[in-house]
Amino acid sequence: MNETLKAIADRYSCRDFTGEPVSDEKINAVVSAALASPSAVNRQPWHLIMVTDKSLIDEMDAAGMETLANSEDKSGFERMKARGGKLFYNAPCMLVILSDGSAYGMMDCGILCENAALAAHATGLGNVICGMAGLPLSGESGDKFKSRMKFPDGFTFAVALLFGEARSGKEPHELDWKKVTYVK
Repeated sequence: MNETLKAIADRYSCRDFTGEPVSDEKINAVVSAALASPSAVNRQPWHLIMVTDKSLIDEMDAAGMETLANSEDKSGFERMKARGGKLFYNAPCMLVILSDGSAYGMMDCGILCENAALAAHATGLGNVICGMAGLPLSGESGDKFKSRMKFPDGFTFAVALLFGEARSGKEPHELDWKKVTYVK
């Protein structure tokens, strides 16, 4: 099987990281793959923040869990508690993807995130796409975190990719062919 198709078929959402630091070589491979992403009219409506400061990731994790705990709907908090009580699963790396808010910005940021996820998998790293990384950025401490991460003006959180050495693995999800309609 083609290596790209194999990476797509084998990738899974890792929710159990060792927390060990990741080499600069692997981080740069993930970031390079992200930056190689296509975008509408090549506008590249993104800004990337590569966070490897584990204490910052852990502080954001705690703030995100607090936001979930204080929300009216407790189902998200209960789900994360059942998964070990960590929003970011002890990941040592967080690629924060920001959008400029343009018409195709969020779609282009999603494409970029998938490129980064496949690159992380191809380098042997576990990874999970994480929309919940926006929680600590919108809570009480959001401005503080944005300042520490040097958010540029005019950009908002789109999505994040958590990655690092996986403590355990799992099988990728099964393909649901009922979700496909062929028109010939």
